[in-house]
Amino acid sequence: MLENIIGLVSEAMYSYILIILLVIGGLYFTFRTRGTQITMLGEQVRVVTEKPKDGKGVSSFHALMVSTASRVGTGNIIGVSTAICLGGFGSVFWMWIIAIIGGASAFVESTLAQIYKKRGPDGSYGGPAYYIETALKCRPLAIVFSVLLILTYGVGFNMLASYNLQSTFSAYSFYNENVTPWIIGLVLALLVGYCLFGGGGRVIKVTGLIVPFMGIAYILVALVIVFINVTALPSVIGRIFTEAFDFPAIFGGFGGSCVMYGIKRGLFSNEAGVGSAPNASASAEISHPAKQGLVQILSVFIDTVLVCSATAFMCMCSGVEPSADLSGAPYVQASLRATLGGFGPVFITVAMILFAFTTLLGNLYYVNQAFSHILGHTPSKKFNYVYYVLASLVIFVGAGLSAGLLWDIADITMGLMTLINMPVIIYLGKYAFRALSDYKRKKKSGTPHEFCARDIGIDCELDYWN
Repeated sequence: MLENIIGLVSEAMYSYILIILLVIGGLYFTFRTRGTQITMLGEQVRVVTEKPKDGKGVSSFHALMVSTASRVGTGNIIGVSTAICLGGFGSVFWMWIIAIIGGASAFVESTLAQIYKKRGPDGSYGGPAYYIETALKCRPLAIVFSVLLILTYGVGFNMLASYNLQSTFSAYSFYNENVTPWIIGLVLALLVGYCLFGGGGRVIKVTGLIVPFMGIAYILVALVIVFINVTALPSVIGRIFTEAFDFPAIFGGFGGSCVMYGIKRGLFSNEAGVGSAPNASASAEISHPAKQGLVQILSVFIDTVLVCSATAFMCMCSGVEPSADLSGAPYVQASLRATLGGFGPVFITVAMILFAFTTLLGNLYYVNQAFSHILGHTPSKKFNYVYYVLASLVIFVGAGLSAGLLWDIADITMGLMTLINMPVIIYLGKYAFRALSDYKRKKKSGTPHEFCARDIGIDCELDYWN
C-alpha cells in the first residue's frame, strides 16, 4: 500500500507540475541569458581551468568534479535503461531537451550560490538554503529546503545508488537475491565510511581523481560499441525522433510516455534546477560569480549529452529490444553481452562500482553542507561521526530494498526540492542575469573580472563581493 501511494504521488508530480515548471523556467532562463549554455560554450571550457588566487581554495575544476560526481552516477546507466524500457526510444530526445534548457537553470542557480556564499574557516560555502535565507530573508523555508536535501541525497539517492550497484551483479551465477545484495551493501557502506572518516578533503580528492577517468573510459567503450553496430545507427536515430513526436501515444498515456520518463530520468541524472550543484559551486574560489555558473553548464552537458547518450546509444544500437521486464541493469547487460560477449556484464559492473561510489561521496558532501546550514555552524566531530555511521547504514539498507519504492522516494524528495528552488531562482534570477552582463562587459573591455555586488543592485551586506 505504501509503495502504491508513493508511486501515485510521484506520477502526479511529474505528469504535470514539475514538467511545466522545469520547461517554462528553463526556457525563461535561456531567453534571458540569450542562450548562454550554447553561445558561450568556449568560455565555459576556458574558465574551468581558473585557479584560486592564493592557490589554497577549492578551484572551479574541483567544484565541477564534486557536482559532476553527484550528477554522473547510477542514473546514467540504470536511469537511462529504465527510461528506454518503460518510455521508449523517444525518452532520449526529451532527456536532451531537459539538459539543453536545464543548462540555463544550472547557470542561474550556481551564479546565485556564488553571489550569496558564506565565509567559513575552511573556505567558502553556500547553496540554495543560503540565498533563500539571505536574499528572501526566510529562514524557515531555507531550513525546509535543507531537510529535503538531506532526505533526497542522504537517504533517497544513496539507497537507490546502492541498490542499482548490487543489481548489476544479478547477471552472475553466484548471485543470490536473499544474500548477495546485503553483502555488496555492506562492502559499499564500509568503503564510503572509510572515505567519510577521512574528512571533506579526501572526498574532493577522491572524486577529482575518479570522475574524469570514469567518464572518459565509459564514453570510449560506448563509442566502440556504437561503431561495431554503426549500421543500426540511422534507424535508431529515426526511431528516437519518431517516438518522441508520437503525440497520440504520448497524450493517450502521459504518465507512462516518453516525455514523462525522459524528463523524470533526465532530471534525476543532471539535477539542473533541483538545487544540489549550487552547494558545490559556492565552494569555488573564483574572481566572478558568473564564471561558476558557466562551469556548471558543462556539468549538465557532461552528464546528459555525453554520458546518458553513451548509455542510450550503446543499448539501442545493440539490437536488443527494450521491454518492461528488462528495465534497469538487465537491459544494459543484455545489450553489451550482445555486442561484447562476456566482457559486457563485467564492464558494466566495474562502471557501476565507480559511478555508485562517486555518486555516494558527492551526495554526502551536499548533506554535510545542509547540516551546517541547519545547525548554523560546522558540525562537531561527534555529530559528524554519528552522521557518518547513519549514512553508511542507509547505504547498507538500500541495497536490499525494492527498486520501485526507491525510485519513487528519490523522485518525490527531489521533486519537492525543485518545487522550492525553481520559483526562488526565477524570482532572484535578475541578479544572475545582471552578473552575466557585468562579466561580458568587463571581458569585452579587457578589464579585470573583479565583481562588486552593488554593481548589479544588491545592497545587502555579503560575506564576499563587497
